[in-house]
Amino acid sequence: MWGIIRQKVGSGGLPVPISGKSLQSIRPAVSAMRSYSSAAKEMTVRDALNSALDEEMSADPKVFLMGEEVGEYQGAYKISKGLLEKYGPERVLDTPITEAGFAGIGVGAAYYGLKPVVEFMTFNFSMQAIDHIINSAAKSNYMSAGQISVPIVFRGPNGAAAGVGAQHSQCFAPWYGSCPGLKVLVPYSSEDARGLLKAAIRDPDPVVFLENELLYGESFPVSAEALDSSFCLPIGKAKIEREGKDVTITAYSKMVGYALKAAEILAKEGISAEVINLRSIRPLDKSTINASVRKTNRLVTVEEGFPQHGVGAEICTCVIEESFGYLDAPVERIAGADVPMPYAANLERMAVPQVEDIVRAAKRTCYRSVPMAAAA
Repeated sequence: MWGIIRQKVGSGGLPVPISGKSLQSIRPAVSAMRSYSSAAKEMTVRDALNSALDEEMSADPKVFLMGEEVGEYQGAYKISKGLLEKYGPERVLDTPITEAGFAGIGVGAAYYGLKPVVEFMTFNFSMQAIDHIINSAAKSNYMSAGQISVPIVFRGPNGAAAGVGAQHSQCFAPWYGSCPGLKVLVPYSSEDARGLLKAAIRDPDPVVFLENELLYGESFPVSAEALDSSFCLPIGKAKIEREGKDVTITAYSKMVGYALKAAEILAKEGISAEVINLRSIRPLDKSTINASVRKTNRLVTVEEGFPQHGVGAEICTCVIEESFGYLDAPVERIAGADVPMPYAANLERMAVPQVEDIVRAAKRTCYRSVPMAAAA
C-alpha cells in the first residue's frame, strides 16, 4: 500500500494527476437510472459483493481492501475470496486486530487520493474506530472547505445474526445515519449489494456500508444489466419492491424479506401492501416514502435496531411533517426489543421483529386487527 501512496504523492506531499487524468475524471458515471427488471441468473449476496470488489479493483488501481483476515483467509465470510491472489498483498492487506489503527490508516490513505475499502469483521467492532469514522472521515471535507475529499468505504456485517449475544448483535444504521458527512447504505438483495457497493467505492465521500451476515448465503435473481461492469445504483434512492394501495411498509436489509413475506400473507386477507426497500439510510429517500404514504394513507416501519431514536422514528417524523393530512391511521413502528440482545435462542427470537409482527401492525393500521366475522 505504501508503494502505491508514494506513486501518487508529489514532492510537495499533495496528490498529483495519474496518467493525465484527474481524480474527478476517473469516476464512472452512475448508470442506475435505467430499468433493471429482466432476471438473468441467480447470485448470492456474497458473490455479488465479491464481484463488485473485483471489478472496481480491476477498473481503478487506487482501490484497495484492508481488514482482519481479508487476504490469506479470504475474508471471515469469504467476501474477498480470490482477491489476494489476483491483486497481491499491496492491495489486499491483512491487518492486526486493531480497528482504530487500520481505520486511521485507511482515512489517511483516502486523504492522499487512494480509495480504501475497510472491512470490519462485524460493525460492532467499528466502535473501536468510531473516532476516525466520525471525527476524521465524516468531517474533513466540511472542515477543509471542500479541499479534502475522503473517498473511503467502511463495510462489514451489521445487526443481529444468530446466537452471538448482546455485544455482536447491534444495528448501527441509526448510529451512523445521524452523522452529517457520512453516507449510509443498507443492501438487501444481490442486485443491491453489487450496485450499491460499486456506488460506494466510486463516491468521493465516506460511505458506511452495512451488510447482513444472514443474507450472505441467500440467492436472488440478478438482471443482465446488473451483471455489467458499469452497473451502479444511485445513492439515496429507495426501491419499491412490491406495489400496493392499502398500506406502506418500509424496511431495510434483512427486514425487507420479512416485509415481503408479510405482504404475501396480507394479500390473502385482502390487504394490498406496498413494500419499500430503503437501500439508503443517509441520505433517506423521503420523497418516495411520502409519495407512497399519500397513496396508501397508512405507514408501518420495520427495522431490527432499537426503537428509541431509530430509523423508523425518523421516517415517521418525516411523514408526519410532510404528509400528516394523508394519514388515515396512526403510524406503526416495528423494531427490535429495547433490551440488549439475549443469548438464549427463544429469547433472541422474541427480541427481533418477526413476519407476524409486521402482519399484525399492518392489520392495525387497516383496522383489521380482529377477524372480520368477529367484527360483524
